[in-house]
Amino acid sequence: MDRLTAMRVFVEVAGAGSQTAAADRLDMSRAMVSRYLAEMEAWLGARLFQRTTRRLSLTDAGEACLARSRAVLEQIGDLECNAGQRSAEPRGLIRVTAAMSFGQYHLAGAIADYVARYPETQVDLLMLDRTVNLVEERIDLAIRITTELDPALVARRLGPCRSVLCATPAYLAQHGAPQTPDELAQHNCLTYAQFGRGNWPLTHGGEPLPTAVRGNISANEATVLLQATLAHAGISMQPTYLAAPHLRSGALVTVLPDYPPFEMSIYGVYTSRRFMPPTLRTLLDFLAARIGPEPYWDAAVA
Repeated sequence: MDRLTAMRVFVEVAGAGSQTAAADRLDMSRAMVSRYLAEMEAWLGARLFQRTTRRLSLTDAGEACLARSRAVLEQIGDLECNAGQRSAEPRGLIRVTAAMSFGQYHLAGAIADYVARYPETQVDLLMLDRTVNLVEERIDLAIRITTELDPALVARRLGPCRSVLCATPAYLAQHGAPQTPDELAQHNCLTYAQFGRGNWPLTHGGEPLPTAVRGNISANEATVLLQATLAHAGISMQPTYLAAPHLRSGALVTVLPDYPPFEMSIYGVYTSRRFMPPTLRTLLDFLAARIGPEPYWDAAVA
């Protein structure tokens, strides 16, 4: 049996978490998918998946095999692209998802410029503040800001996502500006309901310094906390892609600049490198060039 095809089947099943979903994506019968997986396990002499009635999960051997299989398929994909795909003009529909705040403030403008450059493309944007199952919701590309990636998916780093602690001058005039992280306990800290609630991941000199905080407002969406901060409600931890214009105008000021929050990354996440369509490839290239290692919005914070 073709081991290269077996490797591709394995990667698709790992990404989909289901043989049935992988079979649909590969235009292959489920029986054939099972046969390729069995061949792959026999070839490697190891069990690659833990099988339950609801979902497949990778074993330790499967995790190691997935990384190496993707590396092999990526090299093959590069050969295929050089053989012809890179000359193809991007066209057709691509479905993209991102967090509401990043989508509204930065992705929408980037997509407008992308479709202007490639007029034969169409982009369907899905803005959600939850993790989307790319296979089940037929998403081609997810823009995710995180430090932890799903090993079953493929990711390309587009740039850093830095954050700042900030408040309005009016709030600090009334309550004082904290000089050390411990003094945050005396302030109303506005927190994310699903991230960092009660504990902010600060750093000092490059070393982690998690800091306990508390406050009377939390929210699951960054722009809500931004508006509460601008309304003088307290101190919040904001991504610089949101806070930058307000820091530049003076509406917000940085708090504890020597204790910046832990830096995250912006990734373009997708399911497989296999036969990557020109639309997805060019959009990833476009976003990586637009954001880059020093995002344009951070110039306002420096």
